[in-house]
Amino acid sequence: MAHYIARFMKDVLGENGHEAEICQRSVEIEASCLTDAAELAKAKFCKTENVGDWLLHADRVHIADAEFPS
Repeated sequence: MAHYIARFMKDVLGENGHEAEICQRSVEIEASCLTDAAELAKAKFCKTENVGDWLLHADRVHIADAEFPS
């Protein structure tokens, strides 16, 4: 299993009128592939935030490999 970091991002409008990308939450996931990692991360986010749909709190999810090359 590979180790991944999922970051749930949301675009927000600041007081200065500029849009900024904000990380709502990051979660660590172990999965066999990137696609499985995304689905597991979404489920974990929903459980943690107590929501039925992760899109209520985030616009997108970025999945990155957490393994460091040796």
